[in-house]
Amino acid sequence: MHRPRAHGRHHRPRRRPTRSPHRGRRTAVVVVLAAAFLLTLLLAAFGSSPTPDRTATPASASRLLPPGRPLPQVVALHADLRIQLPIAQQAVTAIGYHAAGEDALPLEPVGRQANEGLLARLFHGLFGGGGDGLRYYQLPGGEGPSTGGLDVGAAVGTDVYAPVDGAVVSVRSYVLNGEQHGHRIEIQPSGSPSLVVVLTRLRADPALTVGSPVSAGRTKVGVVLDFSDVERQALAAYTQDAGNHVTLAVHPAATLGLR
Repeated sequence: MHRPRAHGRHHRPRRRPTRSPHRGRRTAVVVVLAAAFLLTLLLAAFGSSPTPDRTATPASASRLLPPGRPLPQVVALHADLRIQLPIAQQAVTAIGYHAAGEDALPLEPVGRQANEGLLARLFHGLFGGGGDGLRYYQLPGGEGPSTGGLDVGAAVGTDVYAPVDGAVVSVRSYVLNGEQHGHRIEIQPSGSPSLVVVLTRLRADPALTVGSPVSAGRTKVGVVLDFSDVERQALAAYTQDAGNHVTLAVHPAATLGLR
């Protein structure tokens, strides 16, 4: 027995919606663009070995030595003591920190570590921070605070200027591996008489004597010496030469007086 057909509209079976091929292509493009953006961020943060900031440390050591004094620029701090760059900015090849003995006081670098760890580089690459201006490298080796020694690289013969205002309290031979190599200059800062700033790996200026007053960035105290035949210098990994440099450290005055 047949049922009578209902009058009115005929009901057709509903079709399942199909995805537009254009929508699929748009989704794929968005995914590709997002992946490319993320890859760019990762490359910026994890990029291959960083190079020194050429604005602050631009020079190749093989070029002619530029004349003139360094512009006033603080490179490191220790409490209230401000240590200025002892070499003209255009002559600096690289800046590095390393351990320099248990009695060397830790310095606070001014600038940004160029060879910092991957996580720190990623964080600074995404969110900024980490310091501006001078770029420095953390160097291996030594004992004591990891920033106890400050190496400022420059070509052999580059003029070195006083890093602080004060007076010279000692000029004597610098001994390395039982042999004398240049001089060791000790300066007592005028604003921090309990401290002594020590410079090594340089030849002292003949006019410099014990008691001589010095002015930061204005008084020449010596010239950079060649240590390439004496040892393999860690700073060479970040320069275009043998890594010659002047080394600065800060010590308690009483500690040095016992030597």
